Amino acid sequence: MLKLKRLYIEDKEAITNVFTGVFTKEPWNDDWSDKNQLDMYITDLTGQGYSLTYGLYDDEELIGISMGYIKHWYSGTEYIINEFCVKTERQGSGTGSFFIAEIEKAIKELGLKQIFLLTDSNVPAYHFYKKNGFVECTTNVAFSKMI
Repeated sequence: MLKLKRLYIEDKEAITNVFTGVFTKEPWNDDWSDKNQLDMYITDLTGQGYSLTYGLYDDEELIGISMGYIKHWYSGTEYIINEFCVKTERQGSGTGSFFIAEIEKAIKELGLKQIFLLTDSNVPAYHFYKKNGFVECTTNVAFSKMI
């Protein structure tokens, strides 16, 4: 039985295992071999006062994570998702859509008004978010500068 649960910094090991299990593989191929950098990243996302992390469990097994934070904005308080994933072997079965729907219910109960996230347009996640009612913000532009 699938169940949503709020996660905290104390759940860092389980979160890290699911995160690296998904994002070090296709299509992302992220290099998280620097364990210190990985630990700091997970701590940044789960260990702050404004952090908001959810896990999706199938019985006792963590199969999905959503890491982000609460942002107070003029149009209402938002859930900014930095990382969202479901274990690779569970993708394509409706699990992710169930997870998003459960998150929407949970944040609505907290009084949040919107979810905001970024993803690449050339990965399956792009179509997943569109299928689940997310609207592409065409006026926003992401900038980056290596220093």
